[in-house]
Amino acid sequence: MPDRAAAPADPAIERLNALGPEEFRAELAQCLDIDRWVRALDGERPFRDRDALIAAAGRHAAAITDDEVAQALARHPRIGQQAAPAAAGGTEAAWSRGEQAGVTGAAKDDFRAANAAYEERFGQIYLVCASGRSGPELLADLTARMANDPAAEARVVAGELGKIALLRLERLLDRQ
Repeated sequence: MPDRAAAPADPAIERLNALGPEEFRAELAQCLDIDRWVRALDGERPFRDRDALIAAAGRHAAAITDDEVAQALARHPRIGQQAAPAAAGGTEAAWSRGEQAGVTGAAKDDFRAANAAYEERFGQIYLVCASGRSGPELLADLTARMANDPAAEARVVAGELGKIALLRLERLLDRQ
């Protein structure tokens, strides 16, 4: 009869499970700095594996409220703009710069104008999961979203925050 050994442990999950509450919250806030989301994940520990953590993170991100969107947007740089100097050296700022790498050169000027129009219409910055997308793709997305009504746009932004959170959570786990 074959030996049914347990699946190999995931050092990243083991490390996160072993962190104290404050350290865990600091780690996860790099992915999505929404206190309810971070506390909810902390409350579900220990996670048996990566899939369980990702599933829980997705579930809790799906419940992002309009107030949480507003709080999160206050900490995000505009597409094509660097993170605030106070945060420029942090992991979250580095991830943001990498995610926005498709917006370069003349595209930055186009984004300045498009961002201004978006902010005038919706009263907030344009937020999108920009990872792996080119400047022209992002500009086309922004332009298309200008047709949304404010309530629909709020739900789109909440969904984009969720995508960003899961992408960053994967990065957090992969760097362990």
